[in-house]
Amino acid sequence: MFGIYVHWPYCLSKCPYCDFNSHVTNTVDHDLWRQAYLKELDFTAAKTPDHLVTSIYFGGGTPSLMQPETVEAVLNHIQKTWRMANDVEITLEANPTSIELQKFQDFKLAGVNRVSVGVQALNDKDLKFLGRQHSVENAKKALEIAYQTFERVNFDLIYARPEQTLQEWEDELRDALAIARAGHLSLYQLTIETGTAFETMYKRREFILPDHDLAGELYEMTADITNDYGLHQYEVSNYARNGEESQHNLSYWRYEDYAGIGPGAHGRLSIGKDKVATRTHRAPKIWLERVQKDGHGYHPFEKISSYDRAVESLLMGLRTYEGVRFSKLEKESGLNWQNILDEKKVAEYKQAGYISDTSDKIALSASGLQRLNKILEEIIQ
Repeated sequence: MFGIYVHWPYCLSKCPYCDFNSHVTNTVDHDLWRQAYLKELDFTAAKTPDHLVTSIYFGGGTPSLMQPETVEAVLNHIQKTWRMANDVEITLEANPTSIELQKFQDFKLAGVNRVSVGVQALNDKDLKFLGRQHSVENAKKALEIAYQTFERVNFDLIYARPEQTLQEWEDELRDALAIARAGHLSLYQLTIETGTAFETMYKRREFILPDHDLAGELYEMTADITNDYGLHQYEVSNYARNGEESQHNLSYWRYEDYAGIGPGAHGRLSIGKDKVATRTHRAPKIWLERVQKDGHGYHPFEKISSYDRAVESLLMGLRTYEGVRFSKLEKESGLNWQNILDEKKVAEYKQAGYISDTSDKIALSASGLQRLNKILEEIIQ
């Protein structure tokens, strides 16, 4: 698997919970951005000439604010530059405020075959709290256009919101599942990220999040209800019918190679026998200037040590129910898996039911996924 992530950094407004590299601007030179993406793609392709592209993801920001001509130019350039899988998955993120039928049809003609819509709540009061510019009615109309245009659709919801009860979330989730006929939902618990407006508000106690016990009940109920509707939980926050899983996100969680294009994008690339971490300059203006001058906006590539490669594969892979094979750890590190994992701790967590009892891999149970961070702290040597 080899994914290409393309970052569009602009939004209509900045949501108070968001720590992504997103900015608000009134003017965008779309021609300049189009050419900049193509230049950075050329530079990246020269480093990865033997890779087969299996997924492409336009993220942000709000990529549905991009011109369809830019999306088409990027996709055509990728096809000319790399080999592409016949069933390549091409996803574009969209917000309800920027979804129009004609524009979605143009994105589809450009090559996009999957969209992910940032709904975040099906409750007008909480949409306002989350800083969203759309209403529930807007969101449902936007989703109708998405399902009318694309066979594969995902939409996001944020739960464990202030004062949210179990019954309120159950009602909202069942409403969402009645809409989600394409078979994929991303359901995230609200977290307080460093540097966000919500961090300041939370420290001032302007709102309170559900306590640990309620958050756990919300999480368990989410898995139970989605399962009733035929969507299985395949990652901590992602639920899908069989065959509808996000192939691009799986490339991250399986610790495969992916390129990060655009301002603030990160990547992992195999170059020769090495695996390197890549990142580009965050500031859109500076990224554009560097691309125009140097042909790319990358900071110097950083070689990842063999041990850290194994640890990163654990950090990503244990987010999923499929877990991480010991052979994967040994391939990444060149070490026996026992040199990476604390066998005693692994055995203790198996006995407690938090780690699945398998002989060829390490994977967490449903209860283990709720304790992911704590388990990771203790099992890694």
